[in-house]
Parts: sequence; structure tokens; C-alpha cells
Amino acid sequence: MDKGYHKPPTERPDGDGDVDERAPTSPSSSDSNDLGNGMRLGGTGQDWRDMQRLGKKQQFKRNFSLWSALGFVAIYMATWEFVLVSLSVGFTNGGFAGLFWCFITTTAAYSTVVLSLAEMASMAPTSGGQYHWVSEFSPPSYQKVLSYASGWMTTLGWLASLVSSVYVLAYQVQACINATNPDYAFTSWQITLIMWAILFATVLFNTYGTPFFPQLETASLIGHVIGFFVVMIPLWVLCDKNAPREVFLTFTDNSGWENMGAAYLTSQIYIMWCCFGSDSVVHIAEEVENASVVVPRAMVWSYVGNVFFGFIMLITMLFCIGPLEDVIESDWPFIVLFDRTGSPGLNLFFNILLWVLIYLGNITALATCARETWAFARDRGLPFSGFIGHMDNKWKIPFNAVYVISAFCVLLSLIQIGSDAAFNILVSLSTLGLLSTYMLSIGCVLLKRIKGEALPPARWGLGRYGLPINAFAFLYSGFIIIFCCFPLSLPVGVADANWAPLIWVAVILLASVIKAEGVQLQEST
Repeated sequence: MDKGYHKPPTERPDGDGDVDERAPTSPSSSDSNDLGNGMRLGGTGQDWRDMQRLGKKQQFKRNFSLWSALGFVAIYMATWEFVLVSLSVGFTNGGFAGLFWCFITTTAAYSTVVLSLAEMASMAPTSGGQYHWVSEFSPPSYQKVLSYASGWMTTLGWLASLVSSVYVLAYQVQACINATNPDYAFTSWQITLIMWAILFATVLFNTYGTPFFPQLETASLIGHVIGFFVVMIPLWVLCDKNAPREVFLTFTDNSGWENMGAAYLTSQIYIMWCCFGSDSVVHIAEEVENASVVVPRAMVWSYVGNVFFGFIMLITMLFCIGPLEDVIESDWPFIVLFDRTGSPGLNLFFNILLWVLIYLGNITALATCARETWAFARDRGLPFSGFIGHMDNKWKIPFNAVYVISAFCVLLSLIQIGSDAAFNILVSLSTLGLLSTYMLSIGCVLLKRIKGEALPPARWGLGRYGLPINAFAFLYSGFIIIFCCFPLSLPVGVADANWAPLIWVAVILLASVIKAEGVQLQEST
């Protein structure tokens, strides 16, 4: 195969999933009908040309603008909200100062991953995301196997991310009750039932509420920003403050690692999890107008904005939360923080507000996971691809993909019944699954840059900084993957072990068996 960029094949007009290397990539004769159909679904001429080059038929309506796309990804990331509800590990593994400095270093390093993904989203704005990028940019001899693995890992990562979000929402229901009745506690099976109820409501929004998604996401963006100030200002006014030296310079390790470096590095997984989600908008790229520009802008702007708000909220929490000893005794530090206001009513209001905002992000999480799974099935990367990859012609919604993902979410939610470390497992599994796909896709682009091979044009690109940014992002992703496999504290028992690596390997083995039985990924370059 000659060096240089090679356009992927184009789908035949009948949409049977086969590919035709000879199909034209610019409108002519038989393509004019596809162009007309594509334009009726919205979008620009550039969107149509991108879909032609990628070999995809336009099946979604393109009704997302920059602001609604920005709201989609910003409310999924919900960094300041998750800083409050999910960083209990950071207090144990590093203390106040450890959490503060780890947030700075992790978000700075992870920004290279976001920038690398944003450039690829501009090159190939498709709902498939990582598995398509791997297929398009990888060496031909490894193309199918790497793309196939990437598709499975992306689905696993988004599925675990969705379940972890539902898990947080279920425990926030208990937090709302505890605001007025501190002694009440749900059993594990009751938490599971609450998770299923939340998931059911999320499914309804992702099916018959989909036509209102753009308006919902724009409203979510407004609520995300206003909610930040509504929570932050009363905390600074009502809470007693910790000393600056304690916040910025006092490192402590209560994890059992007996090594501050190890404790510090394991806690970065949770900080990264708070910043995950920039690529969620990639998986609705086929619903975004002018996607090759809007999608990367939404990714980068949302990351910068969310990290900024998250950093300010982290400082607020560290100053206002009180003695570290009280914090590490609680599984959910935000409960301790809100109690410090001295107002049960305000405590309850904060919990309800957080629940609503995180739930809006949960709607986005299911939409993202379902779109990616639908796209992977469209390219025949999953068993029962014809069923999962079906698009309802009337609603322009992949109903079956939504239902299948929701069913697996129900199964994965059962982890919390048998494990004391369910949330830790879900966070590690989400991070492990998604970062492995980031590493693969970035690595493929990095290899092409090192070899001096041509890349497809990007309307939003990294220019001459692409090589060093890709190189650092690739190495950092591999570094984090290693720590996803570590336990958070020592000693470790069966009930609190990190089972995420085992689940990850099991899914890889399952995918390998299915591949051996004849499931073929049809994406090729």
C-alpha cells in the first residue's frame, strides 16, 4: 500500500453495510439523491462531503448547534458537580494538599489527550469515534483487529461510565433523605432498585424525548453555570475555613500504601474521571451541524470551562469542609461539606440541585453510549448487529441500541450488591476502557506523523504541535492505564478488591471469541 492518506470506501446506496471502493466521493448522478436526503436532515455541504468521504449515509437529523453541542458535553462532564461527590479517595490518598496538586497536574496532562481527540474529531466527525479513527489511521495490516478491539473497549468504557453516574444518583437520593433524617440508610438491594428506576427515566428521555435534546442541552448548560455560583457562594459565606497551609501544603496518607507517591498516583484516576466526557459529543457528530468545526470546539471549550469551574469548586471544598478526620470517616465528603453550612434546608437544596444536574448528564451518557454502540453495530462489529444497528425511520432514533445498553446497565449495576468497592470498580473500568481506546487512536495518528505520512485535512488542527502533543498524550494514557489496575488502599480483600482489570480482560476474551465465530467489522480504509 502506498504511503500517504487513503480515503476510506463509501457505502453503497442500498446501505447493506458492504463497501464499494469505486464509489465516488463527490456528488454526481446517483449521489444527487443522497445529497438531497442528507440536506433534508440538516447540515452543511461540508457535513455531506465528510459523510461521503467517511463512507456513511446520513440517518440522523442534524439539529445540534454549537451551544447545544457545548451543553451536551459540558453537562455530561459536570466536573464541579463530580468534584463534590466523587473525590473521597483523594482525601484518603494524599489529604488536602495531595488532592489540590494532583488536580492541577492531572488536568494539565490530560488536556493533551483532549486536544488530540479534538483534532481527530475534525478529521473524521463520525458517531463511531475511536474505533473509526483507529480503522482509518492504523497500519493496514492491523486495521481490523485494532478497530474491532477499540469498538468493544469504547462500548465497555461508556457503559461503565453510565452505570457509575446512575450509582452516584442513587446514593444522592439517600443523601437527600439524610439531610433531614441522618440515621436512615438504604440496603444494597434498595440502592439497586433506585438505580433501575433512574435508568428507566433516563431511557424515556433518550427515546421519546430525543426531539427536544438540543433545547434540553442548552438549558442544561445554563443550569450548569448558574448552579455553580448557587452552591459556591453560600459555602464561602456560611462555613468556617481551613488554614491555607493545611489546604496547600499538608500531605497525608491514610490509604495503607505507606508511600505518598503511590497514594498520590492512584487518586488521580478519580480526578480524571471527573474530567472525562469531552469525546461524548463525538458520538453525536452525525447530529451536529458543521460538525468538523463545532465538535472539536465543543470538546475543547467544555474541557477548559469545566476544569476551571472544577478547580474553583475544589478550592472551595478544601477550605470549607472542615477537619480531615471528619472527612475520611465519610464515604461521601459532600455530605460533610453541606452539613457545615448549619442549615438542613440548604443541605437538602444543594443535594437536590446536584441530583438534577448530574441526572441531566446521565441522559447525555446514555445518548452517547447508545450512539457509539449503534455506530459499531452499523459497521457489524457486534453480534446481532442488524438488530442493534437498526434506525427507526420515523423518529430517527436508534431505539434498539438504547434498550440493549440499558439492559447491560441493569446487569452491571448488580456489582454494588456483592462488592463494597462497587463505585471504585466502575470508575476504574470506565477509565480503563476509554483510555485504552484513546491510546490506540492517538497512537495510530502519532505513528503516521512519525513516518511523515499524510493525514486527512482538519478544519480544527494542532499544526506543528501535533507530534509532541500526540506523543505526550499517548504515553500519559498508558501511564494511567497501569494505575487503573491498582487497588486504592491496602490491605485488600475479596469484597473491596479492584475487579475492573478482570472484567476488562474478560470482555477482550469475549470479543475475541465472537470475532473467531465470524463477526466481522466492516470498517476499512
